Amino acid sequence: MMPESTQRPVSLQRRLGVGLTILLASLWLAATGIAGFVVRSEMYEVFDSALQETAERLMPLAVMEILNQDTSNGSINPQNIAPLEEAKEYLTYTVRDASGHVLLQSHEAKGDIFPANPVTGFHNAGQYRFYGTSAISNTLFIEVAEPLEHRRKALLETVLALLVPLALAVPLSFLGVWYYVRRSLRPMVAYRDAIEARGEGDLTPVDSQGQLPAEMEPVSRAVNSLMERLERALEAERSFTSNSAHELRTPIAEALAQTQRLKREIADGLPSDERIKRIESSLRKLSRLSEKLMQLARAEGAGLLLPEPADLTPVLHYVLQDFRGASDRLVVDVPEDGPLFSRLDPDVFAILARNLIENALKYGSENESIVVQLGPGVFRVINGGPLLEEQTLRGLSDRFVRGTAKANGSGLGLAIVRAIAQGVHTSLDIRSPATGRSDGFEVSFSLPGV
Repeated sequence: MMPESTQRPVSLQRRLGVGLTILLASLWLAATGIAGFVVRSEMYEVFDSALQETAERLMPLAVMEILNQDTSNGSINPQNIAPLEEAKEYLTYTVRDASGHVLLQSHEAKGDIFPANPVTGFHNAGQYRFYGTSAISNTLFIEVAEPLEHRRKALLETVLALLVPLALAVPLSFLGVWYYVRRSLRPMVAYRDAIEARGEGDLTPVDSQGQLPAEMEPVSRAVNSLMERLERALEAERSFTSNSAHELRTPIAEALAQTQRLKREIADGLPSDERIKRIESSLRKLSRLSEKLMQLARAEGAGLLLPEPADLTPVLHYVLQDFRGASDRLVVDVPEDGPLFSRLDPDVFAILARNLIENALKYGSENESIVVQLGPGVFRVINGGPLLEEQTLRGLSDRFVRGTAKANGSGLGLAIVRAIAQGVHTSLDIRSPATGRSDGFEVSFSLPGV
């Protein structure tokens, strides 16, 4: 025998919710990464263009500034261009001659960041991006420098601007996906609950009301087809059981009748008289046992519940007629304000009531009355008798168990009642002492509701 798996099944709702959320987050991250590469390329192109345009615009101004300087002493003094306002200078520049002497520079320009000799065009050196150009027949050179950190910071801020919404989008997406999946699976959950709510005897088709997804419709049809086949098989079983009971009951009754006739024909006191009495007793036990076994087979079969509720009050009165000889001991409590409906099959209820009343008459105290109570949602039988131990109570509903009493019986009465309770998924309460008493015995059967 293969060991049962301890792994819990994964919820489809959870799997779809988590999976779709991870998929959306992954797509968002992938899109952000691709956007980052595109933005980097475009951003660097824009920064390079700005670097080049700055150099080309500053060059004519620098040439005019240098030409207007006083050169009477035969040399040009390097000048620092003072800013109009205190501000962060992202672009710095320097103007040099062909030999590398600085002629003009911005106020934050540092000579150690620029190459020793002027270089035209774009190039990187250290942590800076440079663009250089020349004028006046390559006698003057201007180089504009931009920190690469400035570009990286701008790119990082742009990427973060795309990623920050993801922190909100992921939980919101998860909640949205979870709600949508839960709402979409609601018909399947309702279909599952409809199947779980059925007792073992309810084999009527499960109506999905046309709300199941198209992928689940074949499953619904297969389940209903299976239930129809099972109903036919169980109906054949019930028919065989019923026919077997009839065929078995007839020869037993005939043998019993012939034994009783033979008993009357033989004079009392003869040796054969005692043997005939034993045969008669055995046939009676066999008759009772066969009847109980047939009832047990009915209780363990299907069809214990009706599609529509039925009134159980007339069924109880019909059963009580079988106990007319003990009617003085029976105290019947039946509602007088109207019928009492339940989905329990009337034949099954008759078997239930008959077995509980028979048990009370056989094993209860002979000088105390037996209470038979039929109320909303419960059928209860209470009889007097000595207090039973807890261990004895737990085993009373087992098959062929008769407790401590000496009365003749098959030991199947409470086993039949328990089989009915299990078949309709309801509770069976066996207790001693009875409710509100210090002794006695009580059996309460919860009737399936409307």
